[in-house]
Amino acid sequence: MRKLLLILALTGLAGAAHAGTDVTILARTCNNCHGMGGASAGTSMPSIGGLSRGYLERVMKQWKNDERSAITMSRIIKGFSDDEIDALAEHFAKQPWVSVVQKTSPELLSKGALTASDNCADCHGKAGSDPDVDTPKINGQWSRYMELEIEKYRSSEFKMPHRKMKKAVQEEKPAEAAAAARYFGAQSK
Repeated sequence: MRKLLLILALTGLAGAAHAGTDVTILARTCNNCHGMGGASAGTSMPSIGGLSRGYLERVMKQWKNDERSAITMSRIIKGFSDDEIDALAEHFAKQPWVSVVQKTSPELLSKGALTASDNCADCHGKAGSDPDVDTPKINGQWSRYMELEIEKYRSSEFKMPHRKMKKAVQEEKPAEAAAAARYFGAQSK
């Protein structure tokens, strides 16, 4: 069943196949990459369980409307209706946030804490666990995933619509941004 849902999602037929179905069935498509309950086990795939409903809705609709770049997500999400996106966002927002605390060197932790304090804390909170409304939690998020997202914000080849984030990333040196990602990845709370 999960393989069928993934195939339907990839071919853009998921919305038609899921009309009127339970959101937990719909969420199985997401679990294939983002993990059960949205707790990812892969370093380049973000955890989404426990993120705010507004943030999840906004990002998924940006992918659907080609306002944000993501090769796989842009193709998958186009098959979902706005109601299905809203239901998925609500479903994953109700899941617990699972931090995957990653070890990093004391030097990177110190450098990352300084960069995070100067450039990230206003929106994401000091440790990444107290974000502004519709800003994602990033404490214990996979640091590799965050580094990849930072690179997308640096590149003109990717559509990344959050102007404040784009500006903050452009003001940092690449090594500082990577250190900040490692710092937030090492935070449990």
